[in-house]
Amino acid sequence: MSVIITLNDVYRAYRMGPERIMAVDGVSLEIEEGEICCLKGPSGSGKSTLLHLMAGLDRPSKGSIYIGKTRIDKLSENQLAVFRQRYVGFIFQSYYLIPTLTALENVALPLTFCGISKNKRIMKAKELLESVGLKDRMGHKPSQMSGGQQQRVSIARSFVNSPKVVFADEPTGNLDTATTYEMMDLMTNLAKESNQTLVIVTHDNEISGYASRIINIRDGKIEKIQNGRKMHHEKINAR
Repeated sequence: MSVIITLNDVYRAYRMGPERIMAVDGVSLEIEEGEICCLKGPSGSGKSTLLHLMAGLDRPSKGSIYIGKTRIDKLSENQLAVFRQRYVGFIFQSYYLIPTLTALENVALPLTFCGISKNKRIMKAKELLESVGLKDRMGHKPSQMSGGQQQRVSIARSFVNSPKVVFADEPTGNLDTATTYEMMDLMTNLAKESNQTLVIVTHDNEISGYASRIINIRDGKIEKIQNGRKMHHEKINAR
């Protein structure tokens, strides 16, 4: 397998008044194409900061970050925006759907920036909404949908531009246990179908069980790396 994400000696420091906080402290890591990777750790461990650095939503204080052969920490804001539109998808805990748009319009929106015709945008958005079980909700706006339905829309939107990598930051944090399993099954199955890389941030053992690798983060450093596949199979069999 080829490596899709590379971090070389990455640091991220913040100033809080007179204090200097090291949120990410010298992390080096490789993530392979098609891998389902979990960044796991307690609140304040630096896992979300690490995800934001990988996704180009934040810049390191020191070190280099590559997606494929592109060094993203050296791109300008405009170059980063174009790069993310083409190669990256995002799933967040709070959904971030546009309230005035329908489910179909929310999912089709990222394709607008990729120069794809309206008919193709609608067709692709419909296809993905059907695949996440929302065939009957395409004309609904976020306020007319449950939390689980809104997250399904968010998942469809993140995969619509066929990204190389999808980043998910506590994607099931607002959902109940049954819906959490549904969302994780959806995300991981969509990623596996097209050999896409999925990087998930969580503090939840149930979610980390879906990963092929679990990167345990503490105090901004990698504490240990575990193979997660066995945990997932055991959990599925127990359900």
